Parts: sequence; structure tokens; C-alpha cells
Amino acid sequence: MYEHFFQCPYCWEEISMLLDPSVSSVYVEDCEVCCNPIELQVGFEDGTLTSFSAIDIEQ
Repeated sequence: MYEHFFQCPYCWEEISMLLDPSVSSVYVEDCEVCCNPIELQVGFEDGTLTSFSAIDIEQ
């Protein structure tokens, strides 16, 4: 597992998430601070994180 730190697009708090480097995907997780849903787009290549975005899905 790969720990990645980023800012919540709602409350701007820094949060961390464990990412599985064997899976590149798009999914929704709730912020651990404000509980709002965040769309995560995660890309790995050869076990290295190549892309990551955390998007406010209520725009």
C-alpha cells in the first residue's frame, strides 16, 4: 500500500489515504475530516504513482 497526502477540496485539511499500487481507478471516498464525498482519480505505472486528483463532486 502507498500512503498519499492531499488537501480535501471542501475543507482544505490535509488528509492521507492508502492507495493500492496494483490498481489504477476512479472511485469516491468521504473526507475523514468533513465527510464530504471526494472523487479520486488514481494512476499507477510499474508500482509508482503517476497521477492523482481529488475532485469536489458537488460542483
